[in-house]
Amino acid sequence: MPETGIRKWIITFTLVFSTLMELLDVTVVNVALPHMMGNLGASFDDIGWVITSYSVAIIMVLPISGWLGQRFGRKNYYLASIIMFTLASFFCGHAHTMGELILFRFIQGLAGGGMSPTAQAILIETWPSEDLGMAMAMFGMGAVLGPLIGPVLGGYITDRFSWRWCFYINIPMCLLAV
Repeated sequence: MPETGIRKWIITFTLVFSTLMELLDVTVVNVALPHMMGNLGASFDDIGWVITSYSVAIIMVLPISGWLGQRFGRKNYYLASIIMFTLASFFCGHAHTMGELILFRFIQGLAGGGMSPTAQAILIETWPSEDLGMAMAMFGMGAVLGPLIGPVLGGYITDRFSWRWCFYINIPMCLLAV
């Protein structure tokens, strides 16, 4: 049954915002890779695994995210994904070795991989069919803005603070989504 009133908008904002954060994380780290290499003593070949592990994890979870949402309930699965994404972001920022960073980035990808498809499924349940186009347009806006602003934000954060803050910025934003 579709939601009505302010509840529909709160759900939509939460879904769009958390999806934006997950997709922002795909590109925000790219700019910080040279700083990570220097800080962690990694080679160019090693640092590529920071991106690869995240991407592989997303690809692994995407096909089963529908089943996981159905098995545990979409809301529960989505909430667990956001919480796991937040915790993994914290541990990525605290990583002291390449192995730790790659492992926590993989976990972050596992959590983030189910967020986008589950968010779309929740939106379909939340909005009436005649307004679904508008809901998906708002979702698409978040999906496009995340990767678009990621490199700019990553460069600014890395220059002004530290590469670790590319992960720490997820924490308050994901807690807001929770």
